[in-house]
Amino acid sequence: MPFELPMLSQFHALLGTVGIWDLVDVLIVAIIFYKVYEMLKDTRAITLVKGLVVLMIVTMIASVMELHVISWLLQKTVTLLFVALPIVFQPELRRALERLGQGKFLGVDNRLNMEEANSLVNEIDKAVFNMADKKIGALLVVEKNVGLNEIIDTGIKIDALVTSEFLMNVFIPNTPLHDGAAIIRGKRLVAAGCYLPLTDDRTLGTELGTRHRSAIGLSEQCDAVIIIVSEETGVVSIAENGRIQRYMNHDSLRQRLRPLFQEEKVSLNFKDIIANWRKKDDE
Repeated sequence: MPFELPMLSQFHALLGTVGIWDLVDVLIVAIIFYKVYEMLKDTRAITLVKGLVVLMIVTMIASVMELHVISWLLQKTVTLLFVALPIVFQPELRRALERLGQGKFLGVDNRLNMEEANSLVNEIDKAVFNMADKKIGALLVVEKNVGLNEIIDTGIKIDALVTSEFLMNVFIPNTPLHDGAAIIRGKRLVAAGCYLPLTDDRTLGTELGTRHRSAIGLSEQCDAVIIIVSEETGVVSIAENGRIQRYMNHDSLRQRLRPLFQEEKVSLNFKDIIANWRKKDDE
């Protein structure tokens, strides 16, 4: 107890020095760090960031344990790495400055209300099965939580509202955008003619062509949902989490796509809330 009182008084004294602007300052810094992390997690650069964090932790431990030689080497290494950061993260820094200049650094929520989500799903469903009936090959990527900026940069940026007619025009055979993938973010088609990474899975059947293998390859690296229309058979498939589901129909495709776009509803039924409280009190 005698040791707790001085510590408690010091803690109260420290709280007394904290003002409202200090809290605002900390909040702004926290938001900036979160947005930087959100931007980096969209790319492979997040692995480098984790490596830097581990290296800094090891440096601190070596310093506390007074391992002078190891501490000196690690400090010099960290210094060199920080000098090299602008080179290593050049694409990410450029993208961050672009978003800041466009006023998009804080980002936007791409989820839609129920009416908009149903309309968008119907447009995609109509385009996909029209192309399937005509055996027009197509590759549609629906972005989820992990951003696809690196994939978008490999194609041609469009930024247009998604409609069935527009999607079908993108995949017209013998056109520049036909063989690439189209990226859908929210209700907009942000790019087309994009290149996707091929999967290394050698257990896949020979009936799966380049479109299917690239769709599986991308789904292994992120949480995107990829729709594939086979040019040879007209079969509609979906790739997700490194797996592919074939022979989709209208109902199964709509059922799978609708949760990707529709915002989550939070129930505000006060009668149910009060009933739950009373139930807990009775128990």
